Amino acid sequence: MTDADDITYLTRLRERLDLPGIIDIHTHFMPDQVLRKVWAYFDSAGPLVGREWPITYRTDEMVRLKTLRDFGVRGFTSLVYPHKPDMAAWLNEWTAEFAAHTPECLHTATFYPEHHAGSYVEAAIAAGARVFKAHIQVGHYHPGDPLLNPVWEQLQDSGIPTVIHCGSGPAPGDFTGPGPIAEVLRRFPRLRLIIAHMGMPEYSEFLDLAQDYPGVGFDTTMVWTDFSEADCPFPDTERGRLRYFSDRILFGSDFPNIPYSYGHSLYALERLELGDDWLRQVCYENAARMFDLS
Repeated sequence: MTDADDITYLTRLRERLDLPGIIDIHTHFMPDQVLRKVWAYFDSAGPLVGREWPITYRTDEMVRLKTLRDFGVRGFTSLVYPHKPDMAAWLNEWTAEFAAHTPECLHTATFYPEHHAGSYVEAAIAAGARVFKAHIQVGHYHPGDPLLNPVWEQLQDSGIPTVIHCGSGPAPGDFTGPGPIAEVLRRFPRLRLIIAHMGMPEYSEFLDLAQDYPGVGFDTTMVWTDFSEADCPFPDTERGRLRYFSDRILFGSDFPNIPYSYGHSLYALERLELGDDWLRQVCYENAARMFDLS
């Protein structure tokens, strides 16, 4: 679909659901030089990608912001993630500034297992960070690394959620999967974790974790799209738990790094036929409640 087609479809969807907008908790805004390296990695179909992956919204930052606004997105994130030490604090400075001049953006921060992680996470929280991002696959670290103990403790005590890419899709890493996250939750059971991509492809195992830990939720990023269903189909046997966890599932898109149109991300949810109430919760209400955006 073209952007104009998406705008028409998304406008009609919002009107039907009587929503003031869409809240997308999985979008990427980051320093230009970092984002271009990310795009180059996708272009190379590197080992963490593993397949051809065209970037649909490869445009300048201001164009990308206008695109989201035109789509009716009224809240979004600037998910960043370090792949090495001494990078996270700098990224947090950038996201704080970005959020300060982008009203719809939830102030986002990140971290990495290093000796000073606790101090810059404390500083980010003091500066108003509302959501954190962790990427186990790209960072190549165990989430239970002792260097992260002060980070998890602060996030647990503050109640600030972390969007965490910990499933083994699109390609497994040494520390991906539900096992390492279960270790963290045993030590910090009140953590609020938003499992990115519904935990793809270990959907059932991460849903099991959510049964045991009320702070565990999910984002819908890329799940149920034609692109993902071809390789990592969501099991039909788990449809019932999508209803059960309807108050813990939040819409995410992975904009701009998606290989299809933005509207398809919403269409993929609509065609699940779980009802308008479920769509309202996922596309707006759950995030509005979590981040007090009402």
